[in-house]
Amino acid sequence: MDEFDIERPADPDLGDPILIEGLPGVGHVGKLAAEHLLEEFESELVRQIYSEHFPPQVTVEDGRTQLACAEVYAITGAERDLLVLTGDHQAGDGPGHYRLAATFLDVAAAFDVERIYALGGVPTGELVDEPDVIGAATTDAFVEDLEATGVEFRENEPAGGIVGVSGLLLGLGERRGYEAACLMGETSGYLVDPKSARAILEIIEAAIGIGIGYDSLVERAEEMEEVVKRIRQMEQSGTPSEEDLRYIG
Repeated sequence: MDEFDIERPADPDLGDPILIEGLPGVGHVGKLAAEHLLEEFESELVRQIYSEHFPPQVTVEDGRTQLACAEVYAITGAERDLLVLTGDHQAGDGPGHYRLAATFLDVAAAFDVERIYALGGVPTGELVDEPDVIGAATTDAFVEDLEATGVEFRENEPAGGIVGVSGLLLGLGERRGYEAACLMGETSGYLVDPKSARAILEIIEAAIGIGIGYDSLVERAEEMEEVVKRIRQMEQSGTPSEEDLRYIG
């Protein structure tokens, strides 16, 4: 296989689409948000990106295997045309992150993408009941637009910057002339966090003018509330019971 192998199952005609990226990361926040968009709207697979920079593995579902890849879907049934980039993996090395991000930007260019939103989580190290959304953007105008929707831009946060594809879509995207932003929901960093994913999607709703339903995320959030409740009980008691460990594991 070449460094990149890109399959093109469809080439729909999109009108100034917005690219939304949600790959695995802290709290799986970005990936949850991207997958929720694909659940809520009709979508069409337009690109499958295979690369030797992904981990050497396949996923298995109902006995069927799938080589690690990233996928790009087109959504045309919302108020705005969208491209949603998601997958199960990021690159396993620094050069791979750069080359994958550049390839994703090539896909964006092929579809005449207007703006880019990278989605992720920012760890707090503690459980968060009402997560804020922290932002970073490539232009002052984009910062102002997002501040109006409730995004917080904090000095020197996130500490250490934004790593992986989400950060590079901003860094490399700016060099190509894109307006790009990263929306990061506060999350503990050690639980899958549907509340944080919803907080990000509510910003997306306000920023680009689409309507999103949240029933499935509400259900997942309620399930996680039970997990959080058990964790807090364990913290208060000091010693987890065998039943607690089975529940969380």
